[in-house]
Amino acid sequence: MSIRDLLKAHGKPPREVYFDLENSGLVPPEVVDAMLPYFNRIGYGHPSITHKVGWEAYEILYETKELVSKTIGASSPEEIVITHSGTEANNLAIMGFALANRTKKGKIIVSAIEHLSVIFPAETASELFGFEVLRIPVDTEGFIDPEIFQAYIDKDTSLVSIQMVNHEIGTIQNIKELAEIAKDTNPNVIFHTDAADAYGRIKFRVDDLGVDLLTISSHKIHGPRGVGILYVREGVKLSPILRGQLSVEKLWPGVENIPLIAGFKKAVELAFTNFDANVSKMMILRDMLLRGILDNVPDVLVNGPIGEKRAPDNINVSFLYVEGEAITIEFSLRGIYVSSGSACTSRILEPSHVLLAIGRKHEEAHGSILFKVSRYHNREDIAYALSQIPEAIDRLRKISSLKPRKI
Repeated sequence: MSIRDLLKAHGKPPREVYFDLENSGLVPPEVVDAMLPYFNRIGYGHPSITHKVGWEAYEILYETKELVSKTIGASSPEEIVITHSGTEANNLAIMGFALANRTKKGKIIVSAIEHLSVIFPAETASELFGFEVLRIPVDTEGFIDPEIFQAYIDKDTSLVSIQMVNHEIGTIQNIKELAEIAKDTNPNVIFHTDAADAYGRIKFRVDDLGVDLLTISSHKIHGPRGVGILYVREGVKLSPILRGQLSVEKLWPGVENIPLIAGFKKAVELAFTNFDANVSKMMILRDMLLRGILDNVPDVLVNGPIGEKRAPDNINVSFLYVEGEAITIEFSLRGIYVSSGSACTSRILEPSHVLLAIGRKHEEAHGSILFKVSRYHNREDIAYALSQIPEAIDRLRKISSLKPRKI
């Protein structure tokens, strides 16, 4: 029986709660409404072309750059590069730097828990151009020890890429401190941070952080999939990694997807309206869900930190003695939608590299479940989830071949 047939046979659950916001999520009506005119009424032309509909397209593109620039404290909208995803923005940051500096080479430093769209390009830069790539270890909560970081940085360090918030375990890294350490040792080092899981949940200014490159992803803030941002500080040299006809974005050729950019602009406006209240709500719901799981389900490990050092929307736990894939199916039958392990590896059943890096055993990583709350959730959603999770885990453990070891 296929999963689709299983869901149909099980019947519609009394409530549906979507927590799989790491992979993607709902696009609110306001965002959809903002996109629609750009398909066939205004701005459907190429933004590089000098006619009315081209000007309209360019206007919404530039307004989006202006808005993003203001939210992160960039010096100019010209420092904002629009790509088609956060993955593409990360690739442009790493490979664009490597291409521009391939004759100088040097070291690229990343953490052991970076998104694979940072780790893989760094490895490619090593293979193609001879950069030395070093992965900094993290502690059991995903934090980089500043003293260990200092030991990795030297005059040969060219590029550092460290996430502001880890996409799986929600660790909020002290980017300001790490950037200061790097630049004190080597003022010429370029510092990149993947802020896709921070933007819209944590306030920051690029000058305060001391970063030169910064990544944002539209779908992480309830925007449409298909838009990414790379902040490039003025004076930082990157080379395009795609070649084609020049467009508005000289670092990312191709026709910009204006309807999606218009939707992203609206998503940014919504994310920064009542910002503090929205973040406070997420933290309350996060803690309510986490505490409810820990109080009602035995043998659960929390992956990542607890409290203020954790992203306001992130909960990642390992349910021992049961497989994550079985949990996602069981939860889905009950109308609770989550992801298991890494969003990048869940379909090939490999344990998350992030969880292994913080010291989890393979079987612990395989039982991990990632929940993400948002301003669109409410207490009733959390209460429903908590009414189902203990029963679901208990049922799975009774039929699981994974059992506690006898001592």
